[in-house]
Amino acid sequence: MKKEENSHQQFDSLSDIHQAFGLPKPLHPLISFIDGAANQVIVDGMHHPHVLNFYKISYKPNLSGKLKYGQGYYDFNEGGLLFAAPNQLIGGQADLHPGACSLYTLLIHPDFLWNYPLAKKIKQYGFFSYSTNEALHLSDKEKATIIAIFKIIEEELSSRIDDFSQDVIISQIELLLNYANRFYKRQFLTRKAIGNDLLQQLEDILDDYFNSDKSLSGGIPTVQYLAERLHTSPGYLSDMLRSLTGQNAQHHIHNKLIEKAKEKLSTTSLSVSEVAYELGFEHSQSFSKLFKTKTRLSPLAFRRSFH
Repeated sequence: MKKEENSHQQFDSLSDIHQAFGLPKPLHPLISFIDGAANQVIVDGMHHPHVLNFYKISYKPNLSGKLKYGQGYYDFNEGGLLFAAPNQLIGGQADLHPGACSLYTLLIHPDFLWNYPLAKKIKQYGFFSYSTNEALHLSDKEKATIIAIFKIIEEELSSRIDDFSQDVIISQIELLLNYANRFYKRQFLTRKAIGNDLLQQLEDILDDYFNSDKSLSGGIPTVQYLAERLHTSPGYLSDMLRSLTGQNAQHHIHNKLIEKAKEKLSTTSLSVSEVAYELGFEHSQSFSKLFKTKTRLSPLAFRRSFH
């Protein structure tokens, strides 16, 4: 464990974080399961930001009403899961909430997944990039499923490690992630009303952006820009939009660009280059390529269709 100049702690190994919290050495150098109740530790209770060099999956039993989530809506009172990817800055005062400490924490070094398909697949699970206020809230049945998987992993690690141990644990990790993916999809559906409200806010932000000519100075709006305005993480925003409309945030930006481009091409005498510039494109060729991809017509061909 070493102190970084930019005021956050870097934990490069499982031994580092075990030592920091007075825990026994990990049973395996690349994966660790921490029972917060049994060890009487709070693995999240750091008063400063920190970076882990491994994946972290935590179950917190008291999320409801403790952590702000999306627009402030809570599904269940059975706690929930939070995920963090390697080299992701987490923690700090803003993340400390009474009663929101982890009961179970699974730490997985990327090398543990090496030579398994999960090493690549795990990067496809978007919830590892969600913010802490976008936790997965679990129903009672969902909680039982997740904890059962945690217990299997714990038992496998505490038993005699043999030639089959890694295969068994990897399969349980993948099962846990697949369930988490399913439960997040359920969460998007149960929050559909809030999602629709978020969708309307997104449309309003994009309309304001282009109608106020912010694109002239700011260029094409980014997913990060929209996420900040909507107080969500980029990954969560895209996944929620995909569950509602089948399209991610980038697609919504492109759709709005094409909508505004059609408006300018059909109602003004601006050249294609001028239209591209007003929409935030640095190069008109990029605009023309996107327009043709979306409409199957070049900007000029679209304009001619009105005359």
